[in-house]
Amino acid sequence: MHSSTHDAIAAAWRIESAKVVATVARMVRDVAIAEELAQEALVAALERWPRDGLPDKPGAWLMATAKNRALDHLRHRQMQERKHEELGHDLEAREALIVPDFTDALDAARQDEIGDDLLRLMFTACHPVLPTEARVALTLKLLGGLTTHEIARAFLVPEPTVAQRIVRAKQKLRDAKVPFEAPRGEQLQSRLDSVLEVVYLVFNEGYTATAGDDWMRPALAQEALRLARMLAELAPGAAEAHGLAALLELQASRLNARTDAQGRPILLADQDRSRWDRLLIRRGLAALARAEALSAQQRGPYTLQAAIAACHARAATAGATDWQAIAALYAELARVAASPVVELNRAVAVGMAQGPAAGLAIVERLLEDKALRQYPWLPSVQGDLLDKLGRKQEARAAFERAAALAGNAREKALLLERAKGSG
Repeated sequence: MHSSTHDAIAAAWRIESAKVVATVARMVRDVAIAEELAQEALVAALERWPRDGLPDKPGAWLMATAKNRALDHLRHRQMQERKHEELGHDLEAREALIVPDFTDALDAARQDEIGDDLLRLMFTACHPVLPTEARVALTLKLLGGLTTHEIARAFLVPEPTVAQRIVRAKQKLRDAKVPFEAPRGEQLQSRLDSVLEVVYLVFNEGYTATAGDDWMRPALAQEALRLARMLAELAPGAAEAHGLAALLELQASRLNARTDAQGRPILLADQDRSRWDRLLIRRGLAALARAEALSAQQRGPYTLQAAIAACHARAATAGATDWQAIAALYAELARVAASPVVELNRAVAVGMAQGPAAGLAIVERLLEDKALRQYPWLPSVQGDLLDKLGRKQEARAAFERAAALAGNAREKALLLERAKGSG
C-alpha cells in the first residue's frame, strides 16, 4: 500500500469514525456491534482504496459502507429470530430495508441527526455504570478514533489492559441494557457531569502526565480539546460544556511555553508569554463568555476554573496577574466544588495575593488531610512558600518529600532542582 493512501485512510478514519459508529449504533442499538461494523467499513477501505483510488468523499464512503453492513446485520438477525419488531428500533432501520442506498443528499440533510447520534454516543461511552478508567478508554476508542495501542501508549499501561477495559465496558453496557439515547430530565445533569469529567481527566493527563519520562503528552491534550469543542457544539445550552471548552482552550494555549528545548518543565511564572497561542486564548475567552451567559445564579466548577485561567491569559506579564481576583475565584470554587486540591490551589493564590505566610497557614491545615498524603504538589507548594519566607532548610526537606512522591521523571527532576536551590 502506498504510504500516502494509508495516511489518507488513517486521517479519514480519525475524523469520521465517531460519526460512523454513532450512526450505526442508532441503527443496531448496540455500541459493541456498531464498532465492529464500523471496523468492517475501515477494512473495506484498506482493501479497496489502494486499488480503486480515494473516493471523492471518504467520510460518505465509510458511512454508506458501514450502514450497508448494519442493514446486512439487521436482515440476518431478522432471519435468525423471525421477529420483525427487532427491526423496529428506529425509523431509519425500517426505511433502509426499502431504500438501502443512501445518497449524499440524504446524508447532508441528516447532519443534525448525526449530531444527535454523536451526543448519544458520548453519553453512552461515559455512562456512570462504567468505572472511570473504562469510560476514558471507551471514549477515546469510539469518539477519538484512537487504536488500543495508542490509548495504552498515552496512559503508559499495557495494551492488553486497555483492550480488556474496552471489552468489559462494552459488555457491561450490554448487560445493563444501557439505551443508546441522550438522557433527559433529572438524569441529564448527572450524565453530563460524567461526560465532562472524562474529557477533563483526559486533558489533565496530557497537560501534566502523572507518570513516564515526559512532562506533557500534547496529543492527548489535543484530543481532549477536540472532544470538549464537539460537546460544546452538540450541547449549546449547557453552560458547563462551554465552561470546560473555555478551560481547555485557555490551558492549551500555554502548551508551547511549558517546556524548554530539552523537554524540561517551565513553571507558569517563568514562561515566555509571547509563546502562548493567542488564537486559543481568544477562543477560550469567547467560550467563557458563553458559559457565563448561560450560567444561572451560580457558575459551575469548570466555568470558574476557566475564569481563573482567563486571569492568567489576560495578564501581559506574571507580575501583572490579578491574584486577588484569582483568590476570590478559588474561594467561590471551594463553595461550589470543595476538595483538598481546590483548597491547595487556593493556598497558592492566597500566598500570592496576601503573602506566603497566609498561604502557608492553609497548607499546614492540609498536611493533616489523608487524601493528599501521596499528592506531590502538597509538599511542593509547602516548599515554595517556606522558601519565600526564608526558611530554606524546611523548604529543601519539603521539596525532597515532593520529589519522592512524584511519578513523572521530569516532575521529580524539577523538584530535586528546587530542593538543591533551597539548600
